[in-house]
Amino acid sequence: MTAQTYLFPCLKDNFGLLIHDPATGATAAIDAPEAAPVEAALKKTGWRLTDILVTHHHGDHTAGIGELKVHHKCRVVAPRNEAQRIAHVDETVGQGDTVKVGALEGRVIDTPGHTAGHISYFFPADKLAFVGDTLFSIGCGRVIEGNPEMMWRSLAKLRDLPDDTRFYCGHEYTQANIRFAKTIEPDNKALAARAEEVAKLTAAGKPTIPATIAAEKAANPFLRADNAELAKSLGLAGSPAWKVFAEIRERKNRF
Repeated sequence: MTAQTYLFPCLKDNFGLLIHDPATGATAAIDAPEAAPVEAALKKTGWRLTDILVTHHHGDHTAGIGELKVHHKCRVVAPRNEAQRIAHVDETVGQGDTVKVGALEGRVIDTPGHTAGHISYFFPADKLAFVGDTLFSIGCGRVIEGNPEMMWRSLAKLRDLPDDTRFYCGHEYTQANIRFAKTIEPDNKALAARAEEVAKLTAAGKPTIPATIAAEKAANPFLRADNAELAKSLGLAGSPAWKVFAEIRERKNRF
């Protein structure tokens, strides 16, 4: 592994994240919820901001871009299908495109559903994925601009990443997600183990991410909508996975 990461809180429950290439000194912020915490993180690490990689247009992921761009003259990379809704964009990308941060090379994955043009970034050499508000640990984003079938396809793309991929999401929602997930799969042993782990992390004041794709596949009900036993338990035996997903998401909306 060559990439270095630095995770820090922003706003009420957002995560800020820097990814750094020590070989070239390049550093990217994954989204920019607000400028001040990003500046503080740069000062603490001693890194220089060269890029901002945007996952989607929502203000709690983009509000800091303008101030950071003025200060650092950094490149702003944004989803091709949402660029018109994001200020200060220099480059647009979509499915299969490559993004470089110094010598680090990432691949763009279209993951619409939360927003219509949401993208994620996967850095295969370092097994790192930055998934914005598509996938959360033991959860997923609300389906706001897309539809359940679209969101399920996006989650399936992320689920197909290598098991040892560590992913970073946009919010600290894990404890609340676990409480809901237990109503869907109360006997899931992997979920119970994750709940214990998260309780210890939270008690110690530590973030609950990154998590691995393998761990999510075992414990996150939103990634398990094609599990026959899960579908049966919801009264949806034989239904397409996206319909099972839609039912789980609707229950979460009401939870």
